Amino acid sequence: MAKAPRRGPYICGIDAALDVVSGKWKGLILWELDARRVRRFAELHRGLPGVSEKMLTQHLREMETDGLVHREVYAEVPPRVEYSLTEHGRTLNQALGPLGAWGAERVRREGSETVDVAGTSHG
Repeated sequence: MAKAPRRGPYICGIDAALDVVSGKWKGLILWELDARRVRRFAELHRGLPGVSEKMLTQHLREMETDGLVHREVYAEVPPRVEYSLTEHGRTLNQALGPLGAWGAERVRREGSETVDVAGTSHG
């Protein structure tokens, strides 16, 4: 059963922003699509170790509904589906940049471990 679109009421802008990036994986999906531009489902799944196919599908659907992700279906056999960020998604990813910098500093300060994904680290 699909959730109803999120439309508030919101307490403040942070509340509205967190509403569309809630969930562990949405920020990482934004990062992956920003870094790689266009990804197929299997590529996204490989780029996000630990996410289940069900959760990735759910988050991609919500992000498409929220206007953050564009889903392109090609009429081929077998069908090819590609995901990319919309302009709205790119601006959200840019807005999350300072939060990523804060998190990277926290990781450094606390000496936490990070996961290396294909030779890059999530900011």
